[in-house]
Amino acid sequence: MDIEFVAAGVAVSPKAALARIVFEGEAQTGPLAAAVAASRFTGAKGQTLDVLAPSGVDAARLVLVGAGKKDAFDTIGAEHAAASAYAAVKASGLETLRIELPEGAETAAHAALGVRLASYRFDKYRTKEPADKKPSVSRTEIVVADSDAAIAAFAPLAALADGVAFTRDLVSEPANILYPAEFAARVKALESLGLEVEILGEPEMMKLGMGSLLGVGQGSIRESQLAIVKWNGGKKGDQPIAFVGKGVCFDTGGISLKPADGMEDMKWDMGGAGAVAGLMHVLAGRKAKVNAIGILGLVENMPDGNAQRPGDVVTSMSGQTIEVINTDAEGRLVLADALWYCQDRFKPKFMVDLATLTGAIIISLGNDYAGCFSNNDELAGNLLAAAGAEGEPLWRMPLPDAYNKQIDSMIADVKNTGGRPGGSITAALFLKRFVNDLPWAHLDIASTAWKKPSTVPTIPDGATGYGVRLLNRMVQDKYES
Repeated sequence: MDIEFVAAGVAVSPKAALARIVFEGEAQTGPLAAAVAASRFTGAKGQTLDVLAPSGVDAARLVLVGAGKKDAFDTIGAEHAAASAYAAVKASGLETLRIELPEGAETAAHAALGVRLASYRFDKYRTKEPADKKPSVSRTEIVVADSDAAIAAFAPLAALADGVAFTRDLVSEPANILYPAEFAARVKALESLGLEVEILGEPEMMKLGMGSLLGVGQGSIRESQLAIVKWNGGKKGDQPIAFVGKGVCFDTGGISLKPADGMEDMKWDMGGAGAVAGLMHVLAGRKAKVNAIGILGLVENMPDGNAQRPGDVVTSMSGQTIEVINTDAEGRLVLADALWYCQDRFKPKFMVDLATLTGAIIISLGNDYAGCFSNNDELAGNLLAAAGAEGEPLWRMPLPDAYNKQIDSMIADVKNTGGRPGGSITAALFLKRFVNDLPWAHLDIASTAWKKPSTVPTIPDGATGYGVRLLNRMVQDKYES
């Protein structure tokens, strides 16, 4: 999508669609008043009214886009309104969308971000899609008084859009294409942005004693990988901040095999690692003034004759032994070693892990909120504030010590499941055993990494890129020098 910021007096193409943002209850005049009167359009958030352009408007079509109450209009509102405008005309046959906004450069920049996010498509494997089924709009003009200010405001948001798109691409790829080594190779290619990327294979992880992570991947012919991504944008020697992602590129459940119905969705069980990769893409793209580490544990969970069995005991890098009760509770086994490696090697200020970890979080919070578990109130508060500012809903969940007894093992230090009650909580308590007293938060994004159908105008059906925005915002607001 090409984005341009233009002055109000610049002529609009007669082959363009013109979108005007309308607040709830805002009166229209002339022919538009008649069009509104003949419809149910009130200016409520998300409403659109698409009409032939009236006399005096050079564009081919005019779209009124509801933005809700004027006093509640903010940057997220601008994104959603612009995204709704794009959705209304994307398949119209027109090539250009012009959006008229009520406010200044920052609003214009966020409108541009909304269109960038809404126009995302993963269509690389469609070879016979008819032309009339493809979006026709490829250019968006945002009307703003100060185009230079809008361009400057949009620069970091363009980097954000690139990072979200990178995450969505990773999460959307089929597992026969994006297996651990390929995922690692795509992350390695981000060195072109200024990141440093190191890839550990199975021999290196064996030497480190990562029996927990390696046990998950031992049933697959695809070699497990650990990707270490570094962004050195802060002062030399400054303690880094760290993000760890679960990257199960496909999850059959292993010997504890999942039902066939819906198993195809398990290609996105690497959404946590995808989000961390996207975050690092953003930090490098906007030259963030911070030192940051991304750790991606990349495996494939398959049920061949070499796969680990329920009842096996593995030894983690921390030295703690783990009884594997259910091989489909594999993400926490990957994260156990990745978290320990991260804190042991890099001594970060804090760690945040992201994982499509449990179906239980969907039962707890539904399909719109991710769960936040943390041992540190300040870190949790920073995450929740950023989530609210960026429109990525997050809810803090408890970590009651009493629930630890559910994951105590009879024969090992810990077992990898604690039964159905409080399943997302016991999974988080399992991870907590591998972070010592370091400030840490676990984001269970099983409910938010993939949406079908999506109800958010900036998120097309499929991979959402959840987590990239909120983490980038937290870093920007709280941790950059």
